[in-house]
Amino acid sequence: MFRYFFFYFYCVIKILEGSFLQGRLCASLLALYTRVWIPDPEEVWKPAEIIKDYKEGDPILHLRLEDESDNPLPFLRNPDILVGENDLTALSYLHEPAVLHNLKVRFLESNHIYTYCGIVLVAINPYEQLQIYGEEVINAYNGQNMGDMDPHIFAVAEEAYKQMARYKNQSIIVSGESGAGKTVSAKYAMRYFATVGGSANDTNVEEKVLASSPIMEAIGNAKTTRNDNSSRFGKYIQIGFDKRYHIIGANMRTYLLEKSRVVFQVNGWEGVVFSPVNLQ
Repeated sequence: MFRYFFFYFYCVIKILEGSFLQGRLCASLLALYTRVWIPDPEEVWKPAEIIKDYKEGDPILHLRLEDESDNPLPFLRNPDILVGENDLTALSYLHEPAVLHNLKVRFLESNHIYTYCGIVLVAINPYEQLQIYGEEVINAYNGQNMGDMDPHIFAVAEEAYKQMARYKNQSIIVSGESGAGKTVSAKYAMRYFATVGGSANDTNVEEKVLASSPIMEAIGNAKTTRNDNSSRFGKYIQIGFDKRYHIIGANMRTYLLEKSRVVFQVNGWEGVVFSPVNLQ
């Protein structure tokens, strides 16, 4: 866990030249004791505090931080009462350092891997099994409105399920870099639909869809710098429901297979590996 131990000393930050309006804005926002974020080569962003009122026309801005380096105009920090919000849109200042800090606090201090950003769900891969996907958790989110409970992939799935029940086709887009947990997130969404919607023919749709994945992964996965078994193709999964909202079937299509990897690989990455699959 990151902890900040400050050994304060004075530092001078050069102010970028701007318009008259920008100057007035800086004067009102960058007042004494205003908390800001400063870029840092190791920690990405480091908290700092203004130690002298900035006045319009001043060529310098006095900050208190750990090292003595020149930086551009800093980002403002959110009040402590807002740090750890479960929805990023509730923050007073929404920018890169504020987002990263809020996600870090929720993950390290509260063990929350999910955070909302409006209707978008931000997920952090914990690289361990969490006991937050059982049937009792599914039942807790069933029938709830998005925002009534803590952020969760089940909340997104429930919202899509309710809108589907109003005869509106729904889509859940799962996006992220290699190793972010996209496949697992899609799996839990399907588990929610299978549990809440049930099945008209008592077949486990989740297991059947997932069982088809190894066949495609055997010829479409490859090693990256962050994931030894990264899917190098997109998956389009369709789940069908009847008029009673029971699952009646599902299919999965693949697209955008990274064919270029067969003849060319980025430094540190490997080509497509054709793995044997035992079909029973």
